[in-house]
This record gives sequence, C-alpha cells and structure tokens, in this order.
Amino acid sequence: MLLTRLRAALSALVLLHSSFFLEASAQAPKTYSSSEILLGLKKLNVLGSVLYIAAHPDDENTRMIAYLANGRLLETGYFSCTRGDGGQNLIGPELREALGVIRTQELLAARRIDGGRQFFSRANDFGFSKTAEETFTIWDKEQVLADMVWVIRQRRPDVLITRFPPDSRAGHGHHTASAMLALEAFDAAGDPKRFPEQLQYVQPWQPKRLFWNTGSFFVKPGEDMSGYLKVDAGGYNALLGQSYGEIAARSRSQHQSQGMGASASRGEAIEYLQQIKGEKVSKDPFEGIDVTWRRLQGKQSLGGYNMDKLTSEVIRKYDPNNPAASIAGLMEIRELLMKLTGDGSDAKGNYLLGTKLQSVNDLIRACLGLHLEVTAAEASVVPGQVLRFNVEAVNRSASPIEVQSVHIGRLNEAKLDTVLRKLLRAEEAMRLQLKYTVPVTYTVSQPYWLRQPGTTGMYVVADQVQRGDAENGEAVNVAVSVKIGKNTIPFLLSAQYKRTDPVYGELYRPLTVVPPVAVNLIGHAYVFAENQPKTVPVTLKAGRANAKGTVALQVPAGWKVEPASIPFELKNKDEERTVEFQVQPTGNQESANQLRAVATVDGQQYSRGIQNINYTHIPAQTLFPEAFAPLVKLDLKRKANNIGYLMGAGDEVPDALRQIGYAVTLLKPEDISAQSLRRFDAVVLGVRAYNTVERLRYLQPVLLDYVEKGGNLVVQYTVNRGTVLPEIGPYPLKLSSERVTVENAPVKFLKPEHALLNTPNKITERDFQGWVQEQGLYYPNSWDAKYQTIISSNDPGESAKEGAILVAEYGKGHYIYTGLSFFRELPAGVPGAYRLLTNMIELGKK
Repeated sequence: MLLTRLRAALSALVLLHSSFFLEASAQAPKTYSSSEILLGLKKLNVLGSVLYIAAHPDDENTRMIAYLANGRLLETGYFSCTRGDGGQNLIGPELREALGVIRTQELLAARRIDGGRQFFSRANDFGFSKTAEETFTIWDKEQVLADMVWVIRQRRPDVLITRFPPDSRAGHGHHTASAMLALEAFDAAGDPKRFPEQLQYVQPWQPKRLFWNTGSFFVKPGEDMSGYLKVDAGGYNALLGQSYGEIAARSRSQHQSQGMGASASRGEAIEYLQQIKGEKVSKDPFEGIDVTWRRLQGKQSLGGYNMDKLTSEVIRKYDPNNPAASIAGLMEIRELLMKLTGDGSDAKGNYLLGTKLQSVNDLIRACLGLHLEVTAAEASVVPGQVLRFNVEAVNRSASPIEVQSVHIGRLNEAKLDTVLRKLLRAEEAMRLQLKYTVPVTYTVSQPYWLRQPGTTGMYVVADQVQRGDAENGEAVNVAVSVKIGKNTIPFLLSAQYKRTDPVYGELYRPLTVVPPVAVNLIGHAYVFAENQPKTVPVTLKAGRANAKGTVALQVPAGWKVEPASIPFELKNKDEERTVEFQVQPTGNQESANQLRAVATVDGQQYSRGIQNINYTHIPAQTLFPEAFAPLVKLDLKRKANNIGYLMGAGDEVPDALRQIGYAVTLLKPEDISAQSLRRFDAVVLGVRAYNTVERLRYLQPVLLDYVEKGGNLVVQYTVNRGTVLPEIGPYPLKLSSERVTVENAPVKFLKPEHALLNTPNKITERDFQGWVQEQGLYYPNSWDAKYQTIISSNDPGESAKEGAILVAEYGKGHYIYTGLSFFRELPAGVPGAYRLLTNMIELGKK
C-alpha cells in the first residue's frame, strides 16, 4: 500500500510541474530566506493563473511576468511557440538544434529569476518569416494549436496575454502566427470536440479573457491609449528587495546567446493591455475573477472557505525568525489538499490544486531548512551499468523528522530500494550510499524533441504528456520520503553529478544516460574540389569501460572508403580514440551525398556522437547528434592560399574554407597589425564581427590600409544595430534589416561580366540552388556610388533587394560586404556557396 501511494504521488508531482520551489537540473540545492518563504506563503493564498504567449525566446515581457508572478502572486507561465533554433548565436558556434537547446535553458534560467513557468510547442524556428501565411506553410498549424490548447487545459489560466498583435504589425511571421493561434486556442481549449485525445489527461478549460500586451514599438506617437487597460508593473517588492524592473533585467539578461543584456528600471512602468476576447473589463485584467480559495466553494466537498481561513492564519502567524513554527499550520493545509485532490494523484481536473499541494510540500521543506541532495558517483551512465548514489539529508530545524525510505528509479518501476526509518534531530545529518542498476531499457539523454527526425517546421513528439514540457525528466528519479509529525511526504529529487573545482568550488551537472560508445565525426561537411582522397577522422568515446568493437564509414555509390572498417578497444570509461579513413570520389557520384559513421559493439550498432554544451549561465547540456556529414564533390578552382579569419559571434566558416584547401589562420584582435596582415591573400570577418569585436573600432584603419595596399577584405553580415563604429566600410553604406528569407529565391545577375561572377569559377543560377533556411540577411539598403551591386533577389511579392553583395575597389584591393548566409550554407555543404565565397576571396588575384 505504501509503495502504491508513493508511486501515485510521485506521478502526480511530475505531471503537475511544481510551481513554487523548482530546483533546476544541475543546480546546487537552493536555500531560501525567510522573506522568500513568506512570499511563497502569500502566493499559496492566490488561485489565479495567467499564460503569456509569444513565438521565441526573448519575445516575452519579463517585467510583466515578474510583476504577475511576484506582485500579483499569480501562477504565471510563458508559452513560446519555438525554442529559437533558427537564430544566430552570439556566444559560440552552436546553431540549429544545439542553439535551440541553449535558448531553452536560457528561458529556464530567466524563469528561475522572474518566477514564471516555461512551456513550448513542437514548432521549429526555421528562421525569419515575413508573414503568418508563410509560417503556416512550414509549421503544422493544427499541431502547434493543439500544443497551445494542451498547455491551457493543463495550466487552466484565467487570462491569456499575447506579446504581439495578430496582424502585420507584429513584424515577423512567427510573431503574428503566435497571436493568431492564441485567438483560436482561447475558444478551442474550452471545446471538448477540439483535440479530444487530450481529454484522457485533462479537461476542457475556458479562459475568461485574452489581452494583447502592446508596447512603444507598436504604438504610433500621439496615439490615443485611453481604450487600453493600464497596469503599473514597475513596483518594488520589499520581500525580494527589488523592483519588478530590476528582476526583469536580470531575467532578460539570461538570453546571452542573443545579446539581450538589459539595464534595470525603477519606478513607475505602465504596461498597456488591449482586450481581444472575453468578458469586458474596465480597470484590471482580473476584474471580477475570484482568485481566492473561495472560488472553490460549492465545487469541492470541503468548499474553499476553510482553506482560505487556514492559509490566512499561517501567513498572519509567520515568524521570520522561526519559519519552522509554521509547519503545523502547513500540515493542516496539506491534509485538506490531500482530501481535495485524492492524495495528490488525481491531476485531471485538479491541476491548480495539485500545484498548490506541491507548493505546500516545498514550503514545509523550506521552513524546516531541510537539506536533501542526491549525487551520482559519475556524470554519466550506460544502460545496464551499476551506479553508486550518495544520499544526504540534514535537518536544520528544532523539529525532529524521520527519513523513512529512498526510492530510486523511474515512476513505472516498482522498486523501493531501502527502508530506513532514520530519526534526525536538530542539525543531525544522514549520509547513505546506494547502488542502483540502470535498466537496459533506458534510452540516451537526448532532448526529447530531438529523438525522432522532424521536418523543417516541426519536431516529432509522440508522447502527449511530454508535449509542452521545457526539457526531459530526470535521467534517474530519486524520491526521499520524510515523516514530519504524523505525515509522510515524498520529495522528488534530481540525481546529478557533483565535483569540487579548485577555483569555482562545487559544480553540478545533470546525470546523463549515454551509449556504450559515441561516434563523433570531425567537421560538418567534407568537400572535394578534386578527385584526391581526404582523411576523415572519427573520434570514438567510451561510455563504459571495456568498450570493444569495430567502426566503419557508410558512403553512397560512387565513393571509395579505405579501410572498410577499423577495430577498436577502449579500456577505460570516457577514453577517446581517433581513427582515420580515406574517402575518395570516383568521378561518377551524385553532387549531394551523405557520410555516416557507425560503430558496432556486442552486435549492436551505434551511430550517435556526443556534444557537450558548456556555458556558465546555464546548466551543462549533452546532445547525441547522428554521426553523419554532407559529402560534397564540386567543381572548384582557386589560386590564393593564405586566409586570415577574424571570428565574430562564432561560426564554422574557417573549417569550411580549410575543406577546400585554404590555409586559414584564426586572428586575434590584439595580433592584428599592418605587418601581420601582409602575408594573407584575403582577410575574412566572421558573422557580426562589427557587433561583437570591440577592438574593431580601432582596427578599422589597419584593415582598410591592408585593402588599399592590395588585399581583399570580405565582411560577412552585420546586424544593423549596435555596431562598434558608425561606418564599417571605406565608403558610406547603411545597414538595414532587409533580407531574403526564401532560400531558393531566383537570383538575377546585375553585372554578368563582373570578375566576381566569373573568376576563377563561373557562377550560374545553379549555384543558388539547394540553399538552406534563408538566402541572406541584414542587407544594406543604401550605399555610396563607389560600391558595385552584383546580384539581386527578393521574396515573393516584394521589390528586388540588391544589397546581398557590395564590392568596392579601394586602392589596389577590394572591400566586399555580403549578407549572404554563408555561415549556414557552408556547414550544410551547399556547393554554390563554396564557389561564390571562393570568388570573393580570389577577386583580383592573378
């Protein structure tokens, strides 16, 4: 009976998404001040809920979220249609799926600061879209709507708020689409005929109102705002010691991959809400909505009034010098909630009550100062491996407690590992070592939305319950059941790895399930400009000791690989070994192919690599990408050899240039001088260099001097805001946000005889076929007459854009600005992109 109730309670905790003291994966166990506990108690007494809706990471209004969650004490969520996979990365080379993982974690870091909860749809951010109509040709509109409805039915928000209007004013097709979907979801969530498959888990829910949270970027100067609701979100929260503007700035600054560091605001900050749907209000978005426990009167067997009385009494008697004195009152509240929710296991129809029950459990733990921590002896584990865990419990209150049991395993496993019944008095600690065999059925810790191949616009998530979640559940769940007074509470903990760094102290990372061997291909594309063989290195990494087998390359017809396979033996866990194959085109292969590495261990094939993402502002992340790479044979001529490359925000262009035979030197800003640049045939600036490399404001004369004396300078796209100097070229040009989002938009050659289109490679329309995500971005929209335009293209229904390539002769050399998306095309192995960039580098060379 104990195990049955434990499993039911734990299942409820996972489905309900704890809303109060949420411990982040790979974070030190958080301690809470008395004022934070009081804020949690006050929030316990508020039953209102709101869901903020937009399209991307960084779209959310963090000040509004901070105000709603901490000022109004509402259950506050942010639903982002995408994970930001299609953007650019200011802090490293990761793009696409890896960037989506980074931005997911940045959103979670932001929510840990501003008090909101984070949700997503299955939509993939495929890049900039100019209209909602275009967006819905790539997104599966019905699936994204279903995910939004699912989260609304789960969270039961009284109010929905969109960041954008449902029209072209939103400025991005994804933005407009998110608002249009919110309008549909408002009605669909309450209709049992819409998405009936969800109703085995949740019930229909009709929000009361839908608002658009407009801002200065949507409002014309002098526009009459009298018809909008006004909300002052700029107040000061004495319990947190910050204004909501200060909290918001810290939250928004977590979006480091987008360069969203924000300064704090203090004092009045008016937010405007335009009502779109629902019961009309005149003063407040929650006008007429009962957000107290009394809203349950007549709907639950015990009514809402008793709960309101109990929670108010606990708040009134709260002693910040002795939070444990509130335990008795919290236990009464918990007992009543257990009756209302059926031991906490009935999430369907009682979602808000379930979150309140979990909040009470967390408040009890906080009031006791109860330290609970489970650490694994190793950072990773292979299915079938025995893993040692250290369980630590410390009672830091005067109230005795009893650690009854520790349960290790996922929720569908009926395994109660140990029964302890260990009494802990004040400041007494329990430390326990346990061994657990990880079942062979466990899968690797790949982010759940990346486990199956998706489409350009959508990820595939088969499990209905998992849809909307921000991240995976824990690799291994551990529940520590603690008896406090007459009640036993199961605390669900994340098992993670901890080590002590001599500089940074205690560092945590998630426990990761890995394959016996990971297979990493070095390089994102293998490009052959001639029929000579190339070395393809494959790095093997052992997930366990004594990983033994063979590794081979799989190539399509027309390609030759030697040797056919290579045996390997890795004796130690985490040991790495790099083996090398020779790959050669035979002259009759297709232009676009794919290379795959496969290892065989104990008769089982493994074709996933391992990618670690480490940044200080988010927990460490591990991905397991498929071990494949584009295999490209192209017709390419080149004459130059030495290239200097100054990295900007981070890209993989240098490796791509090496693939076609250039000797590429990565330049450091402090090493750039007239003398050091002389040896280069061309210098290339990485994406957003003029946005991110501060020293370019002083190095610009050196670079232009290099051009004047005969060098070629190729500048890749620069964002039109936040440049380190006002003029990035030798002659005036004005950057804009213009772009061509249709990657295969027809291209017109404005100067067909120009050397850039003819030497050393003849560029044709075919070179602009097979491009990915977008053709180009941040084109200049005006420029000095000394610049020559080379090509033009445009998205459907728009005027021609001629700023994709600007070439200026300057002294004996050439300055080239290009907004073409080489940083995406080269790693994807697009042949025409290699040929065109080569011509830029070679311009004027003899």
